[in-house]
Amino acid sequence: MKIGLLGTGLLGAAVVERLLAQGFPVTVWNRTPDKSAPLVALGAQQAATAAEAIAASEVILLFLADRTACEGVLLDPATRAALPGKLVVQMGTLGPEDSRQLAQALTSAGAEYAECPVLGSLPEARAGTLILMYGGDEGLFGRIEPLLRALGPEPKRIGDIGQAAALKLAMNQLIASETAAFAMSLALVQASGVAVEDFMHILRGSALYAPTFDKKLERMLQHDYARPNFPLDHLIKDVRLFIRAAEGAGIDASPLAALEAVLGEVSAQGHGGEDYSVLAEGFRPV
Repeated sequence: MKIGLLGTGLLGAAVVERLLAQGFPVTVWNRTPDKSAPLVALGAQQAATAAEAIAASEVILLFLADRTACEGVLLDPATRAALPGKLVVQMGTLGPEDSRQLAQALTSAGAEYAECPVLGSLPEARAGTLILMYGGDEGLFGRIEPLLRALGPEPKRIGDIGQAAALKLAMNQLIASETAAFAMSLALVQASGVAVEDFMHILRGSALYAPTFDKKLERMLQHDYARPNFPLDHLIKDVRLFIRAAEGAGIDASPLAALEAVLGEVSAQGHGGEDYSVLAEGFRPV
């Protein structure tokens, strides 16, 4: 199965590394070609244009920033001409309605479309342990399941297009809310002079504990947010998508809107490209 991958950012590049290690031929394209150079050194083919990558592939995986980026790349006249007969799998994080609209545009252009957002980051992508949530036709799922199993041990069909996208937003909302809740508690513990070791001992023995707390604790204590697996600005984008989807479903998302404002302030201070655990800086005593 010849794979094309558009968007070799952090996660897209890690997925290419995994696919190459599993023996898949992969053609890559990125707006900034230099970002793909390490992947070419590993055996990927570099396409000069998105249309060239699509023409060389049977299945095209999308790791582009948002719906605007997807449409801007895929519906360009030159690229659109390469789409008939191709299967496009959107693997980034989009809103449910954005995914449905993208599906409609691509099927009108002669392509097949499915969504398969993932939960996990760079280590999981490289190890093939991502959690994959598929939305779309069941027959297409069966067709690409061997490819998906190279990226995660148990890809699951969630339902129709838009439903997997909604589930992915629900998961990323928990990333934001759980991390922020932990950061607030940590800030109060430290401000009150309570030993962090005592706080963590009690927390780990309770039903409140989540492993992500320990994963992010040292970063928060050391104020070290470099080398991100998932930058803050990406989380902010997903929080905003969740708010829009929730409001469209008649759900009160005002608590999350308050958190989004705090995250936006932290980003505006120059931390948007750092690990999302930098959100802890928004809860430091003033």
